[in-house]
Amino acid sequence: MRLVSLQEKQPRQAALKAANRGHTDIKLRERGTKKVHIFTGERKQVKKPKGAPAWMPDKIWKPIVKKVGVEKLE
Repeated sequence: MRLVSLQEKQPRQAALKAANRGHTDIKLRERGTKKVHIFTGERKQVKKPKGAPAWMPDKIWKPIVKKVGVEKLE
């Protein structure tokens, strides 16, 4: 398991960033508390959105996360 510090306001934002980097089993400890948010993640290649700039490639990676639950540390 690799530990990375992500400085996001919401756990979901951090989970999306981790999933975009290729992580699938994501556990995030909330700062200042004893809560661990658990997510499953993946990333899929999709077509670029309409109105996207010309420099963007035809296919982009889109992160998808689902919250599994919250654990409390002792």
